[in-house]
Amino acid sequence: MKNVNLKVTRLLQQEDLPFDLLLLADETVEAIGKYIYDSEVYVAKADACPNVLATFVLQKITEKEIEIKNIAVAKPFQNKGIGSYMIGEIRRIASEVNYDYVIVGTPDSSARQISFYQKNGFTKFAVRENFFTENYPQPIIENGIALKDMVMLRMEI
Repeated sequence: MKNVNLKVTRLLQQEDLPFDLLLLADETVEAIGKYIYDSEVYVAKADACPNVLATFVLQKITEKEIEIKNIAVAKPFQNKGIGSYMIGEIRRIASEVNYDYVIVGTPDSSARQISFYQKNGFTKFAVRENFFTENYPQPIIENGIALKDMVMLRMEI
């Protein structure tokens, strides 16, 4: 993310949701609708660009725990450190609100995503069995594998 100044802001209720980005991390608008309206949506823009480059969605789980429900970076800006920057922003936000943990779930077959979270300070702590088969009407195939279980990762603040 060299030479790019990002500004992360929370979207206001009346602002348009960045569905194009949210759909990079979730399969359907219906699935996003299950959490988006009970969550806080943040977007990142670069100084020189009016377009949203990245987004994340945070949902309060308990007084001490917040969950990343969605995190996505626009395709042209992936693999440039923006995702890790966003995790840093999530850590900062969670710390300011005095959360103890940030949690996130990802398919158990998604080695790239699991590795990304682990490199950014998360550790595995649980599995939500049958999450994808019970929460999506159609099978989701990723890298030739039908998604079934969600691995949960946690970062201590």
